[in-house]
Amino acid sequence: MSKGNIRLLSDTLAKAKAEDRAALVAYLPAGFPTVDGGIEAVKAVIAGGADVVEVGLPHSDPVLDGAVIQTADDIALRGGVRIADVLRTVREAHEATGAPVLVMTYWNPIDRYGPERFAAELAEAGGAGCILPDLPVQESAPWREHADKHGLATVFVVAPSSKDARLATITAAGSGFVYAASLMGVTGTRESVGNEAQELVRRTRATTELPVCVGLGVSNAVQAKEVAGFADGVIVGSAFVKLLLDAPDLPAGLAAVRALAGELAEGVRRS
Repeated sequence: MSKGNIRLLSDTLAKAKAEDRAALVAYLPAGFPTVDGGIEAVKAVIAGGADVVEVGLPHSDPVLDGAVIQTADDIALRGGVRIADVLRTVREAHEATGAPVLVMTYWNPIDRYGPERFAAELAEAGGAGCILPDLPVQESAPWREHADKHGLATVFVVAPSSKDARLATITAAGSGFVYAASLMGVTGTRESVGNEAQELVRRTRATTELPVCVGLGVSNAVQAKEVAGFADGVIVGSAFVKLLLDAPDLPAGLAAVRALAGELAEGVRRS
Protein backbone atom coordinates (compact mmCIF):
# COMPACT_ATOMS: atom_id res chain seq x y z
CA MET A 1 0.00 0.00 0.00
CA SER A 2 1.41 3.37 -0.97
CA LYS A 3 1.98 5.96 1.71
CA GLY A 4 1.32 9.63 1.33
CA ASN A 5 3.61 12.38 2.47
CA ILE A 6 2.08 13.76 5.68
CA ARG A 7 5.48 13.24 7.32
CA LEU A 8 7.19 15.38 4.67
CA LEU A 9 4.58 18.11 5.26
CA SER A 10 5.15 18.06 9.03
CA ASP A 11 8.94 18.05 8.59
CA THR A 12 8.79 20.96 6.14
CA LEU A 13 6.70 23.08 8.52
CA ALA A 14 9.00 22.14 11.43
CA LYS A 15 12.07 23.12 9.37
CA ALA A 16 10.63 26.57 8.69
CA LYS A 17 9.96 26.99 12.41
CA ALA A 18 13.52 25.92 13.22
CA GLU A 19 14.74 28.61 10.80
CA ASP A 20 12.64 31.17 12.71
CA ARG A 21 10.36 31.93 9.82
CA ALA A 22 6.86 31.16 8.67
CA ALA A 23 6.38 28.61 5.89
CA LEU A 24 5.24 29.94 2.53
CA VAL A 25 2.26 27.95 1.24
CA ALA A 26 1.18 28.62 -2.35
CA TYR A 27 -2.17 27.76 -3.92
CA LEU A 28 -2.67 27.14 -7.66
CA PRO A 29 -5.57 25.41 -9.42
CA ALA A 30 -4.87 22.29 -11.50
CA GLY A 31 -5.58 22.60 -15.22
CA PHE A 32 -4.91 26.35 -15.32
CA PRO A 33 -4.03 27.80 -17.72
CA THR A 34 -3.73 24.23 -19.08
CA VAL A 35 -2.83 20.97 -17.33
CA ASP A 36 0.80 21.20 -18.47
CA GLY A 37 0.91 24.94 -17.77
CA GLY A 38 -0.47 24.36 -14.30
CA ILE A 39 2.24 21.81 -13.54
CA GLU A 40 4.89 24.30 -14.68
CA ALA A 41 3.30 27.00 -12.50
CA VAL A 42 3.54 24.77 -9.40
CA LYS A 43 7.20 24.07 -10.17
CA ALA A 44 7.77 27.82 -10.62
CA VAL A 45 6.34 28.81 -7.22
CA ILE A 46 8.46 26.16 -5.52
CA ALA A 47 11.56 27.29 -7.45
CA GLY A 48 10.79 30.83 -6.29
CA GLY A 49 10.66 29.83 -2.64
CA ALA A 50 7.31 28.26 -1.70
CA ASP A 51 7.71 25.49 0.90
CA VAL A 52 4.35 23.80 0.37
CA VAL A 53 1.84 23.88 -2.49
CA GLU A 54 -1.92 23.41 -2.47
CA VAL A 55 -3.24 22.24 -5.84
CA GLY A 56 -6.86 23.26 -6.29
CA LEU A 57 -9.35 20.80 -7.73
CA PRO A 58 -11.45 23.09 -9.96
CA HIS A 59 -15.11 23.21 -9.03
CA SER A 60 -18.09 24.71 -10.83
CA ASP A 61 -19.39 26.35 -7.64
CA PRO A 62 -16.39 27.28 -5.49
CA VAL A 63 -18.29 28.94 -2.64
CA LEU A 64 -15.18 30.03 -0.72
CA ASP A 65 -13.33 31.46 -3.69
CA GLY A 66 -13.35 34.97 -5.04
CA ALA A 67 -13.54 36.15 -8.64
CA VAL A 68 -9.89 35.52 -9.53
CA ILE A 69 -9.88 31.83 -8.58
CA GLN A 70 -13.39 31.35 -10.00
CA THR A 71 -12.13 32.66 -13.34
CA ALA A 72 -9.16 30.26 -13.29
CA ASP A 73 -11.44 27.36 -12.31
CA ASP A 74 -13.75 28.20 -15.23
CA ILE A 75 -10.80 28.13 -17.64
CA ALA A 76 -9.65 24.78 -16.23
CA LEU A 77 -13.13 23.27 -16.40
CA ARG A 78 -13.69 24.50 -19.95
CA GLY A 79 -10.34 22.91 -20.78
CA GLY A 80 -11.79 19.59 -19.59
CA VAL A 81 -9.72 19.12 -16.43
CA ARG A 82 -10.39 15.82 -14.64
CA ILE A 83 -9.43 14.36 -11.26
CA ALA A 84 -6.79 12.32 -13.10
CA ASP A 85 -5.22 15.63 -14.20
CA VAL A 86 -5.23 16.91 -10.62
CA LEU A 87 -3.44 13.74 -9.47
CA ARG A 88 -0.97 14.04 -12.34
CA THR A 89 -0.28 17.64 -11.30
CA VAL A 90 0.47 16.47 -7.74
CA ARG A 91 2.69 13.63 -8.95
CA GLU A 92 4.75 15.62 -11.44
CA ALA A 93 5.16 18.64 -9.18
CA HIS A 94 6.23 16.51 -6.22
CA GLU A 95 8.58 14.33 -8.28
CA ALA A 96 10.24 17.38 -9.83
CA THR A 97 10.69 19.34 -6.60
CA GLY A 98 10.48 17.04 -3.57
CA ALA A 99 8.12 19.56 -1.96
CA PRO A 100 4.94 18.56 -0.11
CA VAL A 101 1.88 18.98 -2.34
CA LEU A 102 -1.69 18.92 -1.04
CA VAL A 103 -5.01 18.98 -2.86
CA MET A 104 -7.54 21.63 -1.87
CA THR A 105 -11.01 20.52 -2.82
CA TYR A 106 -14.67 20.77 -2.04
CA TRP A 107 -16.11 17.50 -0.78
CA ASN A 108 -18.60 16.75 -3.57
CA PRO A 109 -16.05 15.73 -6.27
CA ILE A 110 -14.28 13.40 -3.81
CA ASP A 111 -17.57 11.93 -2.65
CA ARG A 112 -18.53 11.18 -6.25
CA TYR A 113 -15.10 9.81 -7.17
CA GLY A 114 -15.00 7.56 -4.10
CA PRO A 115 -13.15 8.75 -0.98
CA GLU A 116 -11.17 5.53 -0.53
CA ARG A 117 -10.10 5.51 -4.17
CA PHE A 118 -9.15 9.19 -4.04
CA ALA A 119 -7.08 8.74 -0.87
CA ALA A 120 -5.27 5.73 -2.33
CA GLU A 121 -4.53 7.49 -5.63
CA LEU A 122 -3.46 10.75 -3.98
CA ALA A 123 -1.03 8.85 -1.75
CA GLU A 124 0.26 6.91 -4.73
CA ALA A 125 0.89 10.22 -6.54
CA GLY A 126 3.04 11.38 -3.61
CA GLY A 127 0.44 13.77 -2.21
CA ALA A 128 0.78 15.05 1.35
CA GLY A 129 -2.93 15.38 2.08
CA CYS A 130 -6.16 17.24 1.47
CA ILE A 131 -7.58 20.57 2.53
CA LEU A 132 -11.35 20.16 2.75
CA PRO A 133 -12.99 23.53 3.41
CA ASP A 134 -16.61 22.36 3.29
CA LEU A 135 -16.48 18.86 4.81
CA PRO A 136 -18.19 19.10 8.23
CA VAL A 137 -15.89 17.69 10.90
CA GLN A 138 -18.73 15.64 12.41
CA GLU A 139 -19.15 13.84 9.06
CA SER A 140 -15.43 13.44 8.36
CA ALA A 141 -14.54 10.21 10.21
CA PRO A 142 -14.82 7.87 7.18
CA TRP A 143 -12.58 10.14 5.09
CA ARG A 144 -10.07 10.56 7.93
CA GLU A 145 -9.82 6.79 8.29
CA HIS A 146 -8.83 6.46 4.61
CA ALA A 147 -6.45 9.42 4.88
CA ASP A 148 -4.73 8.01 7.98
CA LYS A 149 -4.40 4.60 6.38
CA HIS A 150 -2.66 6.16 3.39
CA GLY A 151 -0.43 8.63 5.24
CA LEU A 152 -2.33 11.77 4.22
CA ALA A 153 -3.04 14.92 6.20
CA THR A 154 -6.61 16.16 6.60
CA VAL A 155 -6.52 19.93 6.91
CA PHE A 156 -9.65 21.71 8.12
CA VAL A 157 -10.45 25.40 7.84
CA VAL A 158 -11.27 27.54 10.88
CA ALA A 159 -12.74 31.04 10.68
CA PRO A 160 -13.06 34.03 13.01
CA SER A 161 -16.70 33.07 13.56
CA SER A 162 -15.74 29.65 15.01
CA LYS A 163 -16.46 29.50 18.74
CA ASP A 164 -13.71 28.15 21.03
CA ALA A 165 -15.42 24.79 21.63
CA ARG A 166 -15.89 24.38 17.89
CA LEU A 167 -12.23 25.26 17.25
CA ALA A 168 -11.20 22.51 19.65
CA THR A 169 -13.40 19.97 17.85
CA ILE A 170 -12.00 20.95 14.45
CA THR A 171 -8.35 20.97 15.47
CA ALA A 172 -8.66 17.64 17.30
CA ALA A 173 -9.89 16.03 14.08
CA GLY A 174 -7.34 17.64 11.75
CA SER A 175 -3.76 16.75 10.90
CA GLY A 176 -0.84 18.36 9.08
CA PHE A 177 -1.78 21.93 9.92
CA VAL A 178 -4.81 24.11 10.58
CA TYR A 179 -5.93 26.50 7.83
CA ALA A 180 -7.02 29.74 9.49
CA ALA A 181 -9.21 31.85 7.20
CA SER A 182 -8.18 35.38 8.13
CA LEU A 183 -11.58 36.93 7.59
CA MET A 184 -15.14 36.07 6.85
CA GLY A 185 -15.93 35.83 3.16
CA VAL A 186 -14.24 34.61 0.02
CA THR A 187 -10.64 34.37 -1.14
CA GLY A 188 -9.03 37.34 -2.85
CA THR A 189 -6.37 39.89 -2.11
CA ARG A 190 -7.04 42.35 0.68
CA GLU A 191 -5.59 45.70 1.73
CA SER A 192 -5.12 44.48 5.27
CA VAL A 193 -5.07 41.04 6.84
CA GLY A 194 -4.78 42.22 10.37
CA ASN A 195 -6.17 41.79 13.81
CA GLU A 196 -8.97 39.31 13.24
CA ALA A 197 -6.43 36.80 11.88
CA GLN A 198 -4.02 37.29 14.77
CA GLU A 199 -6.79 36.73 17.32
CA LEU A 200 -7.96 33.60 15.44
CA VAL A 201 -4.43 32.18 15.46
CA ARG A 202 -4.13 32.82 19.20
CA ARG A 203 -7.45 31.07 19.88
CA THR A 204 -6.61 28.16 17.57
CA ARG A 205 -3.18 27.63 19.15
CA ALA A 206 -4.85 27.33 22.55
CA THR A 207 -6.50 24.12 21.29
CA THR A 208 -3.73 22.35 19.34
CA GLU A 209 -0.03 21.67 18.78
CA LEU A 210 -0.58 21.68 15.00
CA PRO A 211 0.97 24.54 13.01
CA VAL A 212 -1.53 27.26 12.14
CA CYS A 213 -1.29 28.72 8.63
CA VAL A 214 -3.20 31.85 7.62
CA GLY A 215 -4.83 32.31 4.24
CA LEU A 216 -7.31 34.61 2.47
CA GLY A 217 -5.97 38.00 1.61
CA VAL A 218 -2.16 37.92 1.55
CA SER A 219 -0.79 39.23 -1.74
CA ASN A 220 2.55 40.93 -1.11
CA ALA A 221 5.73 40.72 0.96
CA VAL A 222 4.60 43.40 3.44
CA GLN A 223 1.44 41.44 4.28
CA ALA A 224 3.41 38.18 4.33
CA LYS A 225 5.76 39.69 6.90
CA GLU A 226 2.82 40.90 9.01
CA VAL A 227 1.20 37.44 9.05
CA ALA A 228 4.56 35.69 9.60
CA GLY A 229 4.79 37.68 12.82
CA PHE A 230 2.01 35.58 14.37
CA ALA A 231 1.37 32.51 12.20
CA ASP A 232 3.32 29.33 11.38
CA GLY A 233 2.56 29.60 7.69
CA VAL A 234 1.38 32.19 5.18
CA ILE A 235 -0.95 30.95 2.43
CA VAL A 236 -1.08 32.87 -0.86
CA GLY A 237 -3.34 31.96 -3.75
CA SER A 238 -5.23 34.68 -5.61
CA ALA A 239 -2.11 36.83 -6.09
CA PHE A 240 -0.37 34.01 -7.98
CA VAL A 241 -3.46 33.16 -10.01
CA LYS A 242 -3.94 36.81 -10.96
CA LEU A 243 -0.38 37.02 -12.32
CA LEU A 244 -1.07 34.02 -14.57
CA LEU A 245 -4.41 35.48 -15.69
CA ASP A 246 -2.86 38.85 -16.51
CA ALA A 247 0.28 37.54 -18.24
CA PRO A 248 0.57 37.91 -22.03
CA ASP A 249 1.79 34.31 -22.32
CA LEU A 250 2.76 31.35 -20.16
CA PRO A 251 6.53 32.02 -19.95
CA ALA A 252 5.82 35.57 -18.73
CA GLY A 253 3.28 34.22 -16.23
CA LEU A 254 5.73 31.63 -14.90
CA ALA A 255 8.45 34.25 -14.49
CA ALA A 256 6.02 36.54 -12.62
CA VAL A 257 4.84 33.74 -10.32
CA ARG A 258 8.40 32.71 -9.54
CA ALA A 259 9.38 36.31 -8.79
CA LEU A 260 6.42 36.85 -6.44
CA ALA A 261 7.23 33.60 -4.62
CA GLY A 262 10.76 34.93 -4.10
CA GLU A 263 9.48 38.23 -2.67
CA LEU A 264 7.02 36.42 -0.37
CA ALA A 265 9.73 33.97 0.75
CA GLU A 266 11.78 36.99 1.87
CA GLY A 267 8.69 38.44 3.55
CA VAL A 268 8.02 35.37 5.71
CA ARG A 269 11.49 35.60 7.30
CA ARG A 270 10.88 37.27 10.63
CA SER A 271 14.30 38.88 11.18
